[in-house]
Amino acid sequence: MEWIAEGLLTALRMLATGEGEVYSIAWLTIRVSGSATLLSVIIGVPLGAYLGLVRFPGREAVRTVVNSTLGLPPVVVGLWVSLFLWRSGPLGGLRLMYTPYALVIAGCLIALPRVTALTMAGVMQVEEGLSLHIAALGANKWQMVWLIIREARLSVLAAVMAGFGSAVAEVGAAMAVGGNIRGHTRVLSTAIVLEVNRGNFPVAIALGFILLTLSYSVALVLTAMQQRRLWNAHG
Repeated sequence: MEWIAEGLLTALRMLATGEGEVYSIAWLTIRVSGSATLLSVIIGVPLGAYLGLVRFPGREAVRTVVNSTLGLPPVVVGLWVSLFLWRSGPLGGLRLMYTPYALVIAGCLIALPRVTALTMAGVMQVEEGLSLHIAALGANKWQMVWLIIREARLSVLAAVMAGFGSAVAEVGAAMAVGGNIRGHTRVLSTAIVLEVNRGNFPVAIALGFILLTLSYSVALVLTAMQQRRLWNAHG
């Protein structure tokens, strides 16, 4: 309990004084996780809607693959991203290894299965009669997809929350592709691991409090949006 109390006091002191580059680390964490989540939403929401609405040969097999990737170890994602971005890899010429861009790529690939799967489940829950009703009103295919996604927006917001949570808390992939370089690729999760390895538990706990506060704040905003839309839907 003493370490926890000391960690909380250390967190307050670090936030008040900017000690340990806490603001630059937190800002990089927000940028990387936010960008990764945004990319996963841009790719995952349309993909999830397509898999949930469109019938095609092998659709069940593709759905099974998407659901199975929910259990994909993030460190394996980091391994494969590093293999592609390493200087001798297929994308080595881009020189993205050990940069924030590599963190964004890894974070996007980690968040993408969650966003896709939750969106797919959400649109599948929309009643089939709604699709028929929309089609009867003369909507084209893209209008129909957009209206169904709007109807499943609560599930989509849940997908965004899950995607951000997985991206912001990731350690293994971030260490593999970012290297935890001070002032360049060090984010809150990797900074916590570093301080634990140093035996500096109060600072590690402090950074943990800051990371939890960041995650909670984003979840609070998205939950408020979700509840407001739920209230408007039943209002």
